[in-house]
Order: sequence, then C-alpha cells, then structure tokens
Amino acid sequence: MKTSILSIIIFVLALISSNELNAQKFPSLDKSPMDAASYPSSYRNSDKKIKIIYSRPQLKSRSLSKLAPANKIWRTGANEAAEITFYEELNFGGKKIKPGTYSLFSIPSENEWTIILSSAKNVWGSYFYKESEDIARVKAKVSESKNNIEAFSVTFDGEDDKFNMYLGWGNTIVTVPINK
Repeated sequence: MKTSILSIIIFVLALISSNELNAQKFPSLDKSPMDAASYPSSYRNSDKKIKIIYSRPQLKSRSLSKLAPANKIWRTGANEAAEITFYEELNFGGKKIKPGTYSLFSIPSENEWTIILSSAKNVWGSYFYKESEDIARVKAKVSESKNNIEAFSVTFDGEDDKFNMYLGWGNTIVTVPINK
C-alpha cells in the first residue's frame, strides 16, 4: 500500500513538472506594436507593389521633435528599423529602386525630410546606421495634419501605378511620391 501511494505521488509530481516545463510564456503586447502597410492596400490583393513593416511608437504627451530629433538619423518607427519591400522596380521619390527589401531611415527637419533606403537588414534602431549602405536618399515634402496622430503611422494612397507613401505622426505628414 505504501508503495502504491508513493508511486502515485511520484507520478503526480512528474506530471505537474512536465506540464510546467511545457507551459508557454507569451509576451504581453509591445509598447510600440509592429504593423504593416502596403499598396495596393486591399488585403485580398496579393499583387502588391510595395509593403512596409514597422513599429508604431506613440507620443504619450511627448513631442515629435524629442522622439524623432531634427537633422538626426531616425529608424522611422520604433524598435527595429522599418523594412520596406519593393516587389517591382519603382520610382521612389525620383529614384529608380530595384525589387528587394531595404531598411528605411529618415532625417526629419521642419520643411522636408530625407528618406533613406539602406541595404542593411535586421537592424535594431539607427545605432549602427552607415551612410555607405545607402541605396537612395530622397527629399520628402512635409505638411501639417488637421488631426493629431498619436501613434506613428504609414499608409499608401493613389491610383494604379501612381501613388504616395505617407508617414504621419503628431501634426506632421511626410509624403513620398511613388510611380512605375
């Protein structure tokens, strides 16, 4: 009888330990969650021309100039540098870009932003940015939003082979023209 009880106790302890070892620990939602935008933006359209994956920092009563300082390299979002994929050759802000995936960096300023496509991949922040890895630098027009944009956002809009990429945050909207 003692052997049976001891065997049951050992079995139960082994089962509990096994379940604890197999239990998954999932992280909570990131403070700057990852998002994606593409053109065309219809989720049902698998024939994309361009797609960007980026993290969405929020202002939370902070100023845009503190989070994305003027005249300094910015990773264009939070966490890892944004990654932009061109599925076909496109004219991006006046520069021909071949199909491929690039990191997207920015240099904010008051009247225009410099948008940078870099060959660097899997880059955390802009800490290791190297100008020698630039594929293209384009100047982007800055305009003012009527509404405050709390979370950094990217969207595309246009028709057929002529469209724009918009970066929006706070009261700032940055526009990059794109065409075939």
